[in-house]
Amino acid sequence: MSSIKVPPLGESIVEATISRWLKNEGDRVAAGDTLVELETDKITVEVPALEAGVLTKRHKGEGDVVNVGDELGELSAGAGTTTAVAPAVSAPVAAPVAAPISAPSAAVAAGVKVSPAAARLATEAGINPSDVAGTGRGGVVSKPDVVAALAAPAKAAPTAAPSAPAAVVPSGTRETREKMTTRRKRIAENLLLSQHQTAHLTTFNEIDMTAITALRERLKDRVEKEQGVKLSYMPFFVKAACLALEAYPAVNAQIDGDTIVYKHYVNMGIAVASDAGLVVPNVKDADRKSIVQIGKDIAAVAKRARDGKLSMDDLTGGSFTITNGGVFGSLLSTPIINYPQVGILGLHKTQDRPVAIAGKVEIRPMMYVALSYDHRMIDGQQAVLFLVRFKELMEDPAAMLL
Repeated sequence: MSSIKVPPLGESIVEATISRWLKNEGDRVAAGDTLVELETDKITVEVPALEAGVLTKRHKGEGDVVNVGDELGELSAGAGTTTAVAPAVSAPVAAPVAAPISAPSAAVAAGVKVSPAAARLATEAGINPSDVAGTGRGGVVSKPDVVAALAAPAKAAPTAAPSAPAAVVPSGTRETREKMTTRRKRIAENLLLSQHQTAHLTTFNEIDMTAITALRERLKDRVEKEQGVKLSYMPFFVKAACLALEAYPAVNAQIDGDTIVYKHYVNMGIAVASDAGLVVPNVKDADRKSIVQIGKDIAAVAKRARDGKLSMDDLTGGSFTITNGGVFGSLLSTPIINYPQVGILGLHKTQDRPVAIAGKVEIRPMMYVALSYDHRMIDGQQAVLFLVRFKELMEDPAAMLL
């Protein structure tokens, strides 16, 4: 008999939430099979079976918070150990448990996305999540969706369960309580920490996107054909930010107690919104890479983020962050610093606006940009000049080659 324990989760991560068991008690497993998925504030960790055998006991359930080293369950080694399970006892107990648990598994196999809370409620109620219409982002089936599905049949047959409508309908239609995920709790804690530990201030400027738009249009087909990557605007933003950070290194520094740590590299964090919450993977040594290589790295890390395959290396070591609210239509915002960094650059929607050019009014594609910075480390002059330098590079892309 061997214990299944919570493995080391990465730098500074000590707890996780059990998001999903992939094996049931009594299931035969092979060495390397994933037994359970743990959700941390940064990534999803798969816990594999270290040897072949049978999962005899699950000590923790889905939704439970566990710490590194906690025992999750027990595995009996050997292929023939399934006979050790007493049939007289296991048959009546396993029947009601195995049926509802297989429903979420079928839903996952069918490509239906189900939140852990919804899967848990569906399991308890004995319904298949694939039969529930998901109203969450990207069609995710959420707990309120399952509650609503439970309420519908209850109305059709009130005599079978007279108390169900009274208990389920009000909570499903008026209020729903759902425990925060580990990732959401950590996001909340980190944002509050940033506000409380830094002297937050934001400065603004605007960029005429005419030149960079023309350059991208001229190069995108060639780059995609020769390099196999779609050329977006983000690699240009990253390159311009790296050059501006080189000119004003305080914006790329960090405060450690009463010491200032100046970093002679740029690990550029790119804020990414996902169904599971905010993540900030970073492109390592972005300051040493070409615009095309930055584009390749961003595409690769974005794919890992979408697939839920980000590693701890992707999410640690960032020195500066860019967040692009413009992709959602944001015209102006004040981004919160990704503590313990001291600066974050906010990009916004490009919008045609009338501007004065050489004494004449012209319609140009304009973008507001914002730099939130820690005033303990960065003076207002440095912040403004950094943003001016960034603006100059974006409006004259040829300057990035000098």
